[in-house]
Amino acid sequence: MQITALRRITAIGGGHGLGRVLSTLAFLKHRLIGVVATTDNGGATGLLRESHHTIAWGDIRNCLSQLVEQPLAADVLNFRFEGETSLAGHNLGNLLLYTLDQVSARPIDGIQLLSRLLNVNTRLLPMSECPTDLVATTAEDFECHGEILIDKLEHMPKRLSLSAQAHATPEAVRHLYNSELIILGPGSFLTSVLPPFLVADIAEALRKTQGKVVFIDNLVHEKGPAGALSVSEKLEFLNAHIGHDVVDLVLSNHHDPELKKPRIDGLTADPEVHYRHAPESLLQQLDRAVATLFRQSA
Repeated sequence: MQITALRRITAIGGGHGLGRVLSTLAFLKHRLIGVVATTDNGGATGLLRESHHTIAWGDIRNCLSQLVEQPLAADVLNFRFEGETSLAGHNLGNLLLYTLDQVSARPIDGIQLLSRLLNVNTRLLPMSECPTDLVATTAEDFECHGEILIDKLEHMPKRLSLSAQAHATPEAVRHLYNSELIILGPGSFLTSVLPPFLVADIAEALRKTQGKVVFIDNLVHEKGPAGALSVSEKLEFLNAHIGHDVVDLVLSNHHDPELKKPRIDGLTADPEVHYRHAPESLLQQLDRAVATLFRQSA
């Protein structure tokens, strides 16, 4: 069996990692759904969040820019204003998403409208429509607020949480329950992969779904505290926050004798960016994962 045989797939994460997974599988069109982290507080997204009470739009914009077929459309989405004007540092794609949110009933409506304008068939859903920030509790019981500071921690935190209660979009929860395959990662483990699972409804759906769950590891060890973790340690930290052992198979080039899950390697890097997965290789290994998982369940 190949991934093309599946009726519904949900990919969860943020940043460039989720965008690469979605663009690799974009040929699935409406059968593919992306659930995007919305806790970023850095860069242009941080500027917009400082001045307006809003979710983080940066990772959604990043995914859209990797899904559009026209290079010019991607350039427009990623355009960043410079100079000394009031727009300096802001990103046009983020501003578009924020503006559409202001004239729509819900953030999800604005995302869908921009997706239609860009002819993007993959549906993107924010992990929550409620603004919230990532919080890390250190070993010394200090609280570290915001992704920017969390990425600078020298040691792994004891746990992660959200600064304000966030409810998942009903659409995201429904898709998780109905998906045959759920893909987690790749990306910054603490600040891209983990945030959606801190939303109680998403964690519950992942515990109860009948879908198979694949974790995609990073090609290279990331900067920050999670970079020192083995694959099995990442899964242990992930499961502690979800409340259940959810991952069925791992895609990773990193050997880990403690890993008890099936592992598929052979992933190669994009020739232009050494830490991003090459789409052809990623698709090939996802096909192998599907064949392995659904052969076992047959």
